Amino acid sequence: MNEVIKAIFDRYSCRDFSPQPLSGEQVETLVKAALAAPSAMNRQPWHIIAITNKGLIEEMDGHIMAGIKANDETAYQRMMDRGGKIFYDAPCLIVVAKDSSDYAALDSGIVSQNIALAAHAMGLGSVICGMARMALDGPGAEAFKKRIKLPEGYVFGMSVCVGKALSGKAPHELDSQKATYIQ
Repeated sequence: MNEVIKAIFDRYSCRDFSPQPLSGEQVETLVKAALAAPSAMNRQPWHIIAITNKGLIEEMDGHIMAGIKANDETAYQRMMDRGGKIFYDAPCLIVVAKDSSDYAALDSGIVSQNIALAAHAMGLGSVICGMARMALDGPGAEAFKKRIKLPEGYVFGMSVCVGKALSGKAPHELDSQKATYIQ
């Protein structure tokens, strides 16, 4: 089977990362994979922010968990059942910031998938995480935006947690009911 197709079928959402940091080369490869993503009309409406500062990642995680606890006990309990962390102790959080152009949200998703597939191909685990938005919206957001150097005119698009997986997991089952063929 083709290596790209195999990576698509084998990749899973990792929720248990080793604290082992990524190398500079690994982070650079992930950023380049993000920048290689296609975009509508090649506008590239993104800015990639690779965060390896463990303290900052943990602060953002705690801030988000506190917000969830204050607003949604069911969601909070679900997160606690998964280890009580938004970023699952990942040593690298890649934030995909987006501008306000028409297809920027879609393009951010494409960038995130490139990062996740590149991580898998590199033998790393990843999970695409939209909840990072909570650190960049609402109370305390301006401080986090400044600390991650979010460029003026950009907002959160998506994020991907990346690191060495502590354990493996089967990818999700394919649901053929979610597809229609027109001939």
